[in-house]
Amino acid sequence: MTYKLYYDLGSAAMGIRVILEEIGAPYEIVQSTKDRSKPRPPEQMTANPNGWLPVLFWDEHSMYEAAAITVFLCDRHPEAGLAPGVNKPERGLYLQTLTYFSNSVQNAFQLYYYPDRFADTPEGEPSAKRRGIKRLRETWKVIDDQIGDNKWVLGNHFSAADIYLFMLTTWLDVPGGHPSTSEFPNVMRIADATMERPSVKFVYEEWIAKNKLDC
Repeated sequence: MTYKLYYDLGSAAMGIRVILEEIGAPYEIVQSTKDRSKPRPPEQMTANPNGWLPVLFWDEHSMYEAAAITVFLCDRHPEAGLAPGVNKPERGLYLQTLTYFSNSVQNAFQLYYYPDRFADTPEGEPSAKRRGIKRLRETWKVIDDQIGDNKWVLGNHFSAADIYLFMLTTWLDVPGGHPSTSEFPNVMRIADATMERPSVKFVYEEWIAKNKLDC
């Protein structure tokens, strides 16, 4: 079986691609776009009428939403060790964190990058962007405090939650007013450690090269 991932640089599909690399399952990339003003593959739009990425296909099935796909892939491939089993004590924190990333942190990014979705008129969009920046600081602080002295997000073991965290940090636009990861030392520590994994270096090669040049 080969997975098929609808994909674009800078989208949440990059995090899913890292998970596929970690799992070692065969997969193919279908180039799409996160630009909703441009045409997207019909198969993607049928599977996800919202038009968002990622969309994952396998056999005759498909699904969307990055957090849901993360849970699905990690449970389908437990040998990769990317998620606590359903009876492990860390399972609750794992699900809580992925949901918080998806519902709260990503929502803050949407306020900033897509203010038209949250304002009735163009005049209201700057307010939505400012709220997004404020929410980014609030939500990343929650995650930083949650991590505390843990080696990884869930404790002593690397997991898909660390991949998801790293993915979200790559969306931070510090010149645009976003907080830097340096404001959240625990987040930065885990993001830096995750960036050293071969799977992340492969998928995020362009971003890492640019980020180093900008430092």
